[in-house]
Amino acid sequence: MAFDGITISALVKELEENLTDGRIAKIAQPESDELLLTVKTPGGQKRLYISASASLPLIYLTSDNKPSPMTAPGFCMLLRKHIGGGRITGISQPKLERIIHIDIEHLDELGDLCRKTLIVEIMGKHSNIIFCDDKGMIIDSIKHVSAQMSSVREVLPGRQYFIPDTMEKQDPLNTDLAGFSAALRDRPAPLGKAIYLSYTGVSPVAAEEVCCLAGLDSSMTAKDLSDDMMTHLYRQFCYYFEQVKHGSFTPAIYYSGSDPKDFSALPVSHYSAYRRQEFTSVSELLSTYYAVKNTMTRIRQKSADLRHVVQTALERSRKKYDLQLRQLRDTENRDKFKVYGELINTYGYNLSEDASELTALNYYTNETVTIPLDKNLTPQENAQKYFNKYNKQKRTYEALSGLIGDTADDIRYLESISNSLDIAQNEDDLLQIKEELTQAGYIRRKYTKKKVKIMSRPLHYVSQDGYHMYVGKNNLQNDELTFHFASGSDWWFHAKGAPGSHVIVKSGGDELPDRTFEEAGRLAAYYSKNRGSDKVEIDYVEKKHVKKPNGAKPGFVVYYTNYSLVIDSDISEIEEAD
Repeated sequence: MAFDGITISALVKELEENLTDGRIAKIAQPESDELLLTVKTPGGQKRLYISASASLPLIYLTSDNKPSPMTAPGFCMLLRKHIGGGRITGISQPKLERIIHIDIEHLDELGDLCRKTLIVEIMGKHSNIIFCDDKGMIIDSIKHVSAQMSSVREVLPGRQYFIPDTMEKQDPLNTDLAGFSAALRDRPAPLGKAIYLSYTGVSPVAAEEVCCLAGLDSSMTAKDLSDDMMTHLYRQFCYYFEQVKHGSFTPAIYYSGSDPKDFSALPVSHYSAYRRQEFTSVSELLSTYYAVKNTMTRIRQKSADLRHVVQTALERSRKKYDLQLRQLRDTENRDKFKVYGELINTYGYNLSEDASELTALNYYTNETVTIPLDKNLTPQENAQKYFNKYNKQKRTYEALSGLIGDTADDIRYLESISNSLDIAQNEDDLLQIKEELTQAGYIRRKYTKKKVKIMSRPLHYVSQDGYHMYVGKNNLQNDELTFHFASGSDWWFHAKGAPGSHVIVKSGGDELPDRTFEEAGRLAAYYSKNRGSDKVEIDYVEKKHVKKPNGAKPGFVVYYTNYSLVIDSDISEIEEAD
């Protein structure tokens, strides 16, 4: 979800309620593009976090503090000089732009009352924090933008501040049917795209929601709509933005399983397939959403080296597997050479010395065959030549049959580690995967005096019927769960024919209800390579029937009797234990 004008509107409402009439007690600049304002209000002390980061621009209320540099940057010192101790008189949003104006009153050196405005622009890589006087003149900004950097607008001290209107978009809070129809029909783009290209602060998700409320396909063009359909779409558009006008926001994060897919300040009906978590404030929503996203991003970054090791080994094993298969196919006709040798020994007694071939009846098939001969060799030597060729290919076949099985096991094992990296949730999980790769010989062990303690633990869920379900996050945990933690009467689940986690359900000797079997099956589907599929085949069996072959790799098991079920991979209704 883009940090769109609707989200900004909800945030402005929240900031107005919490910060208006508050006094700015502290101003800090933890990073080169961040501000942290501490505001004393009648309701207590509040902290406002503002980031103009090109990759993740944000603004929200937070309870967390951040360490600041020993020497405050110039922009921070300027703000302390001008608005330190100032009173926030108002917070507003021009039209539905992704811009917030924070109006501040303060006393200057002579004791005169002055007004300044801190402008926060949340615009992706163009985000900025701009400090202006009461006439709209820029005093300074956290990022300077010169004419060489932008032909649209300079952001430099002494320049007049203005909002560039590069897209010529309209205000969605003030539009009529004629203007709405003309704006959409003038664009050849699909309906959803035409809406967000025509109106300020409207994201693709919001445009899709308007189309969904109207019961229209967003891929249609406005020219495909009749006047009645256009009127209906306009009414749904107005109904949707009526919520913004009246401040009727319901902030929520939408989850796909345990992963946050998106967030919105208004309900998103076309996200009905996702689990919805509501929040009382936009700030709480943003801090939760981006905390999870930041964790996931950090884990992906930290796992990059491990992924490279696994991917390199996978590519090498797959190439080796293909080569071995080709070599195995070359041995498919080995029995033919054995027959040739036998036929030469049987019929070669009357061959002339310079014969280049032998035509004889193959007594195995009752067919006549022609056997090429080397004129420089005797019939017995020709026969021995074919026997040698047969024996060589037979030895190759026997050796390759074992090697291909080993290579296939390597591929399955590496794919299982790749899946473990996909479901890793923290650095402890990555440490355990690294240890597994080290034990398997894919990473060279570094000997240090300090021993790293691995704290990673399996995932723990509770079924709706009260049964405890455990999910291994990697092969070492899978082995631990299956062969050390589970008892014989517990149930074991795994996605059929796909890399994935072992799921153990502690039965306590009870006969499990069908609903618990389904929930455990969903966990096995979700924590496998088939995550996201509507139909995943799951094998399940009592743990006592699961065996580990001698010398098998971690996570590898065999079973010769099992039940199967086909289930989706939605675990949104399954409760994770504390």
